[in-house]
Amino acid sequence: MKILMIGAHQDDNEFRCGGLAYKYAQMGHEVRFLSMCNGNGGHHIMTPEETSKRRYQESMAVAKVLGITYDVWDIDDCSLMVDLETRRKLIRYIRAFSPDLVIAHRPNDYHADHRASGQLVQDASYLLIVPHECPDVPAMRKTPVIMYYEDSFKSPEFHADVVIGIDEEVDIKLKIADINVSQVYEWLPYTEFEEVPEGKEERFAWLKGMEITEATTDEEIMRAKRGYAVRFARTAARFRKELIEKYGEEKGSKIRYAEAYQVCEYGGALTEELEKEFFPF
Repeated sequence: MKILMIGAHQDDNEFRCGGLAYKYAQMGHEVRFLSMCNGNGGHHIMTPEETSKRRYQESMAVAKVLGITYDVWDIDDCSLMVDLETRRKLIRYIRAFSPDLVIAHRPNDYHADHRASGQLVQDASYLLIVPHECPDVPAMRKTPVIMYYEDSFKSPEFHADVVIGIDEEVDIKLKIADINVSQVYEWLPYTEFEEVPEGKEERFAWLKGMEITEATTDEEIMRAKRGYAVRFARTAARFRKELIEKYGEEKGSKIRYAEAYQVCEYGGALTEELEKEFFPF
């Protein structure tokens, strides 16, 4: 299969569907990340040029760990627009790759780039099969299945159509978070007024946050204030019911880490057969 994960920025795909991407890559499927922006706005000390160069290097290191292809468009952060030029750029890009499954932002989010990215995917979806639109790239014969990755916004609220356990992949997700040094140890702490400890081991322990075991309750996870282990565990706590429905009481109640996805109605139908094919975990 071919799977395309589309984020506005470098780290959007990693942190929302890095576990699924790694599962797919390990199964031999072709996985591609697209960051629609170049990352140049994500720093408080480096220049935009220095920032985009460093973020690109970090993304290439992430791609190597995950075993995927990682493309980054040269659109400045905070400048992504829902316009005809960018829509057609996306139509051509998706057609050229011809994915079976696309995963993207919902078009309601705190960041304008996230909202624009999600809206562009929606606007491109039907046009992927229209031959006279962007005729220089052959139209697809069918619209791929499109899904949203998880967010916490309430109007409308995200609902999980598919939840997968990623306990076996969480160390990979923490590793790729650690690779994004300029983001997780520099830029985001600056925006959140956090102090990052010195030393590689101390720094990684700070990134991970609380130690999560089988004895850690969902209530404790939801109350915890920070840490990427907590961030990845909150999905399992939030969608415990769905995990139990999928994996059964014994296994579903013990899963510590998960990723969740919602069907986008603008894409192809996620039939029962396709769900088994796309998510055989």
